[in-house]
Amino acid sequence: MLGACAAIFGKMEVFCVLRMTRLQGFPPVALDTAHTLILGSMPGVASLSASEYYAHPRNAFWRLIGELLGFDASLPYEQRLARLTSAGYALWDVLGACRRNGSLDTAIEAESLEVNPIADFLAEHPLIDRVFFNGSTAENLFRRHVMPTLRNRELTCRRLPSTSPAHASLTLAQKTHAWREILR
Repeated sequence: MLGACAAIFGKMEVFCVLRMTRLQGFPPVALDTAHTLILGSMPGVASLSASEYYAHPRNAFWRLIGELLGFDASLPYEQRLARLTSAGYALWDVLGACRRNGSLDTAIEAESLEVNPIADFLAEHPLIDRVFFNGSTAENLFRRHVMPTLRNRELTCRRLPSTSPAHASLTLAQKTHAWREILR
């Protein structure tokens, strides 16, 4: 979103101040019996528009999770969530809000980060002993902003390849193979 622009045409200079859009994420999806937390960074534009985690049609998340957990990735969203959570998985993002234009993590304005209360969530879900990160941004944000708030909590933490279409260096088969690690 363009905030203000000033132009000095005699010198052919244009100066623009950009104001990034403040985005609000989603609540966590989890049952009390969750044993594993999958964390993304912040929902992208398609997800925010659809009010669904991983809604971009080229995001591989639901295809690979469906394959790993044995359900059809084309099921309606609520049924996919039910299959995921009934298998013991919780889903959330490290960030609850931020300012960003577009969907890329690299466009997140650093001073706008609002981190979700993940320590509180983990305290409310004591069976969670593993955290998997959907990409490096989620991992870096968690280690920087959440880990210091966790007290006496033993967690196995592991970064997995991002399922985002922006990270196309791996094939779906390669991503799915790496994501097999979430299976108990």
